[in-house]
Amino acid sequence: MPGSPLLDRHQEALDLFSSHVHAVRDDQWGAPTPCSEWSVRDLVNHLTGEQLWVPDLVREGRSVAEVGDAYDGDVLGDDPVAAWDRAAEGARRAFAEEGALDRTVALSSGDTAATAYCSQMVMDAVVHSWDLARAIGADERLPGPLVDLAYREVTPYADALAGSGLFADPVPSPPDADAQTRLLNLLGRRP
Repeated sequence: MPGSPLLDRHQEALDLFSSHVHAVRDDQWGAPTPCSEWSVRDLVNHLTGEQLWVPDLVREGRSVAEVGDAYDGDVLGDDPVAAWDRAAEGARRAFAEEGALDRTVALSSGDTAATAYCSQMVMDAVVHSWDLARAIGADERLPGPLVDLAYREVTPYADALAGSGLFADPVPSPPDADAQTRLLNLLGRRP
């Protein structure tokens, strides 16, 4: 689906996270992140695992139950950067295949339009790009179009995320907060 704004944002989000992964110094893999339970390696492992799911769910039409625990645990191995690069490219290719965004994927939450799944993946990559940037001391600015998509994506279910235990409670945003701050505050981050 060439020329798709969603695929463009997906590629931009992967590129943004990739730029930070490639900037991680050897002594930073154990550093803490804004995700209180995760080190830099844990965060990159999480997002790498998320990308590994995409070909199975989108291209192969497998369900979460069928994939099972294939991507549990350490998916980074001895070369975290290469593992991320391979997983990100696999996800990008799967979403970009002809007709991929017209499909339905079987997520743990039920059947979901591939466009909605892709949008969720963009949001996840955008927010975790900020987390990784903060952890390694990189530029924390997020591109406006990615912030806008992520905010639109997460707003309808942000309250449920805090209740899941996977995200911190939202932080009130000041009235003059910019879009990036509002997004990050909504997801419990303190920029």
